[in-house]
Amino acid sequence: MNKRDFAFDRMNYILLAIGMAVVVIGFLLMSGSGSNETTYDPDIFSARRIKVAPIVCLLGFVSMIYAVVRRPKTDATEEKEVTE
Repeated sequence: MNKRDFAFDRMNYILLAIGMAVVVIGFLLMSGSGSNETTYDPDIFSARRIKVAPIVCLLGFVSMIYAVVRRPKTDATEEKEVTE
């Protein structure tokens, strides 16, 4: 089977895995205890949960989009064979 038949190469999968790990880290940063009817927890409005975690998730999603859109590099010999 020719390498040209695959849509992704090894680097695409590595970038996807890194992006997914960054998204998971962002969601973990958002997690924590919440408020209920009897007690109020002011930590729900902390900068970590409101500002940092969504930015980390956004960066993870953007890197995953880049990993999907990224075109694998082709060798000059493969490109020459395709054109001939």
